[in-house]
Amino acid sequence: MQASPLRIGVIGLGRAFTLMLPTFLRDYRVKLVAASDPREAARKRFEQDFSAPGFDHPEDMIKAVELDAVYIASPHQLHAAHTELAARHGLHVLLEKPMALSLDQCDRMIQACDAAGVHLIVGHCHSFNTPYLKTRDLISSGRYGSVRMIHALNYTDYLYRPRRPEELDTAEGGGAVFSQAAHQVDILRLLAGSKPVRLRAATGNWDPDRPTEGAYSAMLWFANQAFASFSYNGYGYFDSDIWMNGIGEMGQTKDFVQHYGSARRKLREFGSPETEAELKADATYGGPSYRPPSAGAHAQHQHFGPIIVSCDKADLQPLPHGIEVYGAQEKTFIPLEAPDVPRAEVIDELLAALRDGVAPLHDGRWARETLRICLALLESSAQQREVVF
Repeated sequence: MQASPLRIGVIGLGRAFTLMLPTFLRDYRVKLVAASDPREAARKRFEQDFSAPGFDHPEDMIKAVELDAVYIASPHQLHAAHTELAARHGLHVLLEKPMALSLDQCDRMIQACDAAGVHLIVGHCHSFNTPYLKTRDLISSGRYGSVRMIHALNYTDYLYRPRRPEELDTAEGGGAVFSQAAHQVDILRLLAGSKPVRLRAATGNWDPDRPTEGAYSAMLWFANQAFASFSYNGYGYFDSDIWMNGIGEMGQTKDFVQHYGSARRKLREFGSPETEAELKADATYGGPSYRPPSAGAHAQHQHFGPIIVSCDKADLQPLPHGIEVYGAQEKTFIPLEAPDVPRAEVIDELLAALRDGVAPLHDGRWARETLRICLALLESSAQQREVVF
C-alpha cells in the first residue's frame, strides 16, 4: 500500500524554492500544503498553484496547518530562527544551505532539533547529486585504491545575476563563499571520506560595485592524507559548463552563444541597487516576470562543475550523464539514467529518515562541518595564513 505523501509547509518562496519546485511538483511522495512569505504576490501565486493557504509569517502557518515537515528556503540570515521555530513545534526540517552564518547558530539549531526529537536535513547541496554519490560508491568499493587528490573548479556568472543588497554583503550571508563554497566543500568531503584537518585559501573581491567575494581558491587537506584543490569564479567570463558536455548546473543543455555575457548585459539595465532588487523580485516566484522552471524532457543530473578524483589505480570524473573512469590500461564509462524527478535524492534522504529511521548523511552536524570550512576559508584569506582544525 502506497504511503500518504509527506505534508510540507514552505518557509520562503524565493529563488531557492523555485529551484526545488520541479522536485515538489513531480515527486508523488511529498505534497506542499502551505507556505509563508512576506510577499503577497508570492502567497497568491502559491495559493493558485497548489490550492493551499499562504501566510505572512511562518508561525501562523505552523499553527494553522497540519504538517509533517517544513522546507526552509528563507534568506540565509533567517535560517537559524526558522529552524528553531520549527523544532519548537515538533516539525522535521529540510533546510537550504548554508545551514547558518555562524557555528553558534548551528549549535543552537542542532540542540533545538535534538531536544524536540526531529530530524534536521540540510539541502539541496550538490553532494546529493547521483553522479557524486555513485562516485563515492566506486571509491568505497576499494577497486581503485585510496583517494589521493581531488581537483574541483567552477566558473559562472553568479555575481552578476540580480541580487538584493544583503546578497552582496558577506556579513549578511552574501557572496560566493556562503552561497557556492558550501556546494564544493560538501562534495569534496563526500568524496574524500575523511575529516578535514587544515586549509589555506585566497578570495577575490574585485568589483567595488559588487562588494563581496566573487571568487576563491583553496587547498584542503584530510586526515587520510588526501588533499583537494578547489576554485570558484563567479565574475562571468569563462563558463566551465562547456567542460561538462554543455550541460548546465541544473541539468539542462545550454546555448553558450546566446548565454554568453547575458548576466552583465542585464545588469547594465538595472541602474541602481533598488531597481536591481525590484527586478529580482519581479522575476521571483509570484512576480510579473516569473516563469516556471522547465524540467526538460532530456534533463541530465545536476552538477557543480568539473571534478577529477585521483585514486591509486584510476582517475574518476563524475559527469551529468555518468562517470568516466581513467584506468591504467583503458578508459571506461559508467552511464547513469537521466532522472525522472530532479533532486529526488533529497526526498529519498528525507523519507528514509522520517519513515525508515535511517540516519541522514546531510544532517545538522554534517552541515555544521561544511560551514566551519567555509568560515575558515574566509579567515584564511583575511589573515593570509593556514587554518588548522
